[in-house]
Amino acid sequence: MKPRNFIESANLAMEGILYAAKTQKHMRYHLWAAGAIILISLLLGVTRLEFLILSFIILLVLLSEIFNTAIEAIIDLVSPEFNPLAKIAKDVAAGAVFMVSLGAVVTGYLILYPYIKSPFTDIVIYIEVASEHLTLISVILVIIAVILTKAHSKTGRPFYGGLPSGHSAVSFSIGTSIAFLTKNALISILSFILAFMVASSRVSLGIHTTREIILGALLGTVITVLLFQIFG
Repeated sequence: MKPRNFIESANLAMEGILYAAKTQKHMRYHLWAAGAIILISLLLGVTRLEFLILSFIILLVLLSEIFNTAIEAIIDLVSPEFNPLAKIAKDVAAGAVFMVSLGAVVTGYLILYPYIKSPFTDIVIYIEVASEHLTLISVILVIIAVILTKAHSKTGRPFYGGLPSGHSAVSFSIGTSIAFLTKNALISILSFILAFMVASSRVSLGIHTTREIILGALLGTVITVLLFQIFG
């Protein structure tokens, strides 16, 4: 059925990502690695250009794994019985993922090695990153954490049902970022009230349980607080 609007299209797209994370262990490995590389890059203080290159390579790896999952699903649909050509198609698709992953490893090594080669280098470097960038990075890491958690629990869609609530996690992440950015008690309270309203609406609509939105709120808040405390 054709999606009726952009929100529905985006949710269907996120369902595809969650399906890949649920069914493909390598996709889960790539997501864990993506989160780790983002944190390590911040910790080591890479330049903006280097961070952009790393982000692009991470995106290529994730996209290649998603395309590989889609190709495997199509092959299984067209050729449910064993067929040598179907095996070749799957092997070639897997080979493409391997090549992209290998390129990502080499690129990551070339970028990160200068920052960690000296045994006297202080690993914990204060990173002068604009706070608004930390807000974006927090939301990205929260979304990755939500997808991984739902893939592990095998419940719900990325932003519809399941443990934890994605809406709750993202809204409380943004609310926490606003609190750190403004350092204003009134604005902070209002931002958390809005986050609570978003989270509670998911319970009112019967999409989530109270436990799921609480865990989502904790996930979004904890990740964001840690990032701002370490890098802010």
